[in-house]
Amino acid sequence: MAPNSSTHNGFYVLMIVISTMVANCAGSFYQDFDLTWGDHRAKIFNGGQLLSLSLDKVSGSGFKSKKEYLFGRIDMQLKLVAGNSAGTVTAYYLSSQGPTHDEIDFEFLGNLSGDPYILHTNIFTQGKGNREQQFYLWFDPTRNFHTYSIIWKPQHIIFLVDNTPIRVFKNAESVGVPFPKNQPMRIYSSLWNADDWATRGGLVKTDWSKAPFTAYYRNFKATGLSPKSSISNSGAAWEANELDAYGRRRLRWVQKYFMIYNYCNDLKRFPQGVPAECRH
Repeated sequence: MAPNSSTHNGFYVLMIVISTMVANCAGSFYQDFDLTWGDHRAKIFNGGQLLSLSLDKVSGSGFKSKKEYLFGRIDMQLKLVAGNSAGTVTAYYLSSQGPTHDEIDFEFLGNLSGDPYILHTNIFTQGKGNREQQFYLWFDPTRNFHTYSIIWKPQHIIFLVDNTPIRVFKNAESVGVPFPKNQPMRIYSSLWNADDWATRGGLVKTDWSKAPFTAYYRNFKATGLSPKSSISNSGAAWEANELDAYGRRRLRWVQKYFMIYNYCNDLKRFPQGVPAECRH
């Protein structure tokens, strides 16, 4: 007996709806980002599921999000420049605009082949940064994709690597430290030459015979609050979501074994005493 044609059509409509929903959940670099500089050195391919940035002697490249975000969780998987990446920096960060901008930074400082990458983190509030913490990673970030995340809430900013927290910056407005909470930010990423400072303070220069240098991106996800939404929409569960006991243990593990610089411990740099948020 021939199948009921209306049932048949309904099934196809349902399958189209499901496949569309899956595509929307996955997102697409075409939908979410603009390639902003570097001409052909920035590419989106695999149907919008993969993005690459490249650097050669002429130029680096970069992209930014179409939307601005005010609070939320940003996840991106990166596979960093392999081999001798000395002198290169892959930056992936949130930033607002203007002289009193806010910014939340991941920067990956390249190195000679076989030496570990340095993950450099920083937070700017009202145009002022100087809050650097640096880490080695507990894996080779060039062999596979790994997830680098920022959780940005009114109470704190948490940096995570493969869902392991590596740094927490708490809101310390109560002791006079500005906190980024009023300026919506876009997501940016760039791959550029910084051999005047990136590797061993500029001692190791970029080896252009290894160019082009390429980093890859996939599985971008932004969750939490909708773009530009206000704190009042956030809900109690979102507000109260601190690190659990396991997360605090992981954070201590990373900071004990993999942190190589913390501005809060740099007494030479702050002879008058460390910044207020370090004592908070």
